[in-house]
Amino acid sequence: MAVVSLRSPLRDLAGGEREVRIGGESVAEVVRGLERAHPRLAGWVLDEQGSIRVHVAVFVNGERAGPEAPVSEADRVQILPAISGGADDAEVLVGTKKGLFVLRGPRGGAMEIAARRFSGTMVEFATRDPRSGRYFASVTHGQFGPRLYHTEDPLAEEWEQADGPKFPEGEDASVVRTWVVQPGEEPGVVWAGVDPAALFRSEDGGHSWQLNRGLWDQPGRKDWQPGLGGLALHSICPWPQAPERMAVGISAVGVWITDDGGETWRNGNGGLVPRYLPEEARASTLDLCVHNMHRAPRRPERLFMQFHGGVYRSDNAGESWIDIADGLPSDFGFPMVVDPHDPDRAFVIPLVADRDRVTPEGKLRVYETRDAGETWAPRAEGLPSRDAYLTILRQAFGHDGLEPLGMYFGATSGEVFGSADGGETWSTVAPRLAPVTSVRATR
Repeated sequence: MAVVSLRSPLRDLAGGEREVRIGGESVAEVVRGLERAHPRLAGWVLDEQGSIRVHVAVFVNGERAGPEAPVSEADRVQILPAISGGADDAEVLVGTKKGLFVLRGPRGGAMEIAARRFSGTMVEFATRDPRSGRYFASVTHGQFGPRLYHTEDPLAEEWEQADGPKFPEGEDASVVRTWVVQPGEEPGVVWAGVDPAALFRSEDGGHSWQLNRGLWDQPGRKDWQPGLGGLALHSICPWPQAPERMAVGISAVGVWITDDGGETWRNGNGGLVPRYLPEEARASTLDLCVHNMHRAPRRPERLFMQFHGGVYRSDNAGESWIDIADGLPSDFGFPMVVDPHDPDRAFVIPLVADRDRVTPEGKLRVYETRDAGETWAPRAEGLPSRDAYLTILRQAFGHDGLEPLGMYFGATSGEVFGSADGGETWSTVAPRLAPVTSVRATR
């Protein structure tokens, strides 16, 4: 039987149950079975003609589905109210130094603040797992340390605190912050990267977390050096439909690759040039400051990387790298987006340099490649073109996965910008938030 996840008000009509198991070979059959099990739900999801109601969205394993979509016993079905009822509506999670802002409105247009949560506290990262519909927020309190929270409704006043990530007893380490939360490839599996440079795995959808010993027990780990932002495991790149394969990026310990689900790890640093080190020290060093790394889902052996001085591409799953920064005004920066539909297409937002972390020439420009880094072109229509000395942090640039691609990014000035046409045009979607630390669209 498929697992059906319910939110209010449907949950209330089902006797308060968050999840129910219902048999059926299609979405419509599952919904009809749900109505038979809970008669008060009749007519709430399907109308008289058996169509899904206009303002209701049904997802099967994170993909939006119609009434005839097939459903198997291993599938997870979510029934959600549409954000605002329209196909062009969007929801964007913006983590800031003063809380989490949930933005809702038209794709690429001006958005409203639907909720502000964890007010006054640093929200390092926030995202939604499309498979379960669960939202996550990494929150770091100045006095009381880091916590990871989750909820099925981002507008809820109270979010549930997860059990971890935290180091097991006997380890001489404590979590400083959780940098990223990444859905895995197996049902219920979620990954988290933290400072100090550790990978955690959850097998229950993010409720509890366990340390990955293979990476943590690497020989020489005690000699790993942090970047300016800490010893951060900030990039987690699963391999689609291959849960045993993964690459992670660490500042400043380079790229690590596993082919056995995290039991063993090896470096993938060939071709990376740390210009911040003396030339004679570059060949043997592990002090490699990866700023961001993403996999191209349609060609998983390809990854793109923003380095501390360099933009790179790998065509062999991260084993070695090619410098593709030629054509950019600067090869320094933090954020990056890879088009999930096109493995040749990626976006970066350059900054001047490590000594001057602002947009070059006071012009805010997103640079796009459509040929895997052979050439780059600025995409700046609608963005400030003068006196715009902004800083965009590593997690503050995300996409919605749709076609044409919707993208959003935020600056430490508190502005959030969005595009609904793959970066051709941009607009300010939120003008005056707190300094932005992360941006993720939830569709």
